[in-house]
Amino acid sequence: MRGTIIKGIAGFYYVKSGETVYRCRARGIFKEQGIKPAVGDEVRFEIGAEEDNTLVTEILPRKNCFVRPFVANVDCFVVVTAAKKPAPVLQTIDRFLVMAEKAGTDIVLCINKCDLKGKQEELLEIYGDLYPTVLLGEGMDEGLEKLKELIRGKKAALAGASGVGKSTILNRLHPDKPMETGKISEKSQRGKHTTRHSELFEMDGAGTMIFDTPGFTSFDILEADEEELQFLYPEIGAFAGKCRYDNCRHLAEPECAVKQALEEGKINPSRYRSYKEQMEEILK
Repeated sequence: MRGTIIKGIAGFYYVKSGETVYRCRARGIFKEQGIKPAVGDEVRFEIGAEEDNTLVTEILPRKNCFVRPFVANVDCFVVVTAAKKPAPVLQTIDRFLVMAEKAGTDIVLCINKCDLKGKQEELLEIYGDLYPTVLLGEGMDEGLEKLKELIRGKKAALAGASGVGKSTILNRLHPDKPMETGKISEKSQRGKHTTRHSELFEMDGAGTMIFDTPGFTSFDILEADEEELQFLYPEIGAFAGKCRYDNCRHLAEPECAVKQALEEGKINPSRYRSYKEQMEEILK
C-alpha cells in the first residue's frame, strides 16, 4: 500500500492512505542504512497481522528534504512576515525566499498583521512583482481566500521569523485543528516557538495539506553556494549572463550587468544588499 507520513512520534510513523491513518514502524534496514522517514514522505507500507507489525517498507523519491525541521516534499513555501510587531527584517525574508528557491518550491509571500498599518506598502514595492503576495490581518478574509487558492492541492509549509503569526494563520486555514499560539515578548516583539513536533494536516477535500512545524532555521537557509546564489534571486539571475566576466559575482567586478541594473532601478537596493551579504558570507 502507498501513503503519506503525517506524523512521527516515539519511533512510530502515522501514514495516511485514503481516509485511513495507519500506525507503522520503519523497517530495520532503514536504520542500518542511516535512513530516517520524514513527515511528508510518500511511502509504501505493509499491514501486519498483529498490532504494531505494520511496516514502512519503502521511501519513495523525495522532491526536497529539510533538516530543521525534518520534513520532506514541500510543494509550496508560504513565507510569512508581519507588517508590524515585529517589524519586518528584509534580510531574514530574503533568506527564507532563497531557501524556498533552492528547494524548488512554489513561493507565496504572506504579509500578516496588515490591520496594524505597518510596512506593507514598502514590502509590496520590494516583492510584489517577484512573488504572489497575500495581505492578512484581523478581518481580512479576502486575503485568506486568496492564500487558500494559491496553496490548493499542494503540501504547503509556513516559514518566517518568530512572532509573525504563523500559528494564527494555521488556525485560520485549519480551524478544526487549532494550533497553540505563543505570546509576543513585549521587549523583543517576537514570539516563542509553540509547536514541538512536525505534523501534516489535510486542509480540504482538494488535496491541500499543510505542515505544522517547530519552524525553519538558518541552518537550512544558507546552503547555497557561490555559483547558484545569483539564480536564487530571480531579478539578479535575469542579468547574470550579461556581465563582462563569466564568473562575475556582482560585487566589485567591472562592467557588471547586475550592478548596472541596480543603478538603473531594475533591482531593489535592499534585495541587492541581502544578496551581497549572503555572497560575502559564502565566500568567507
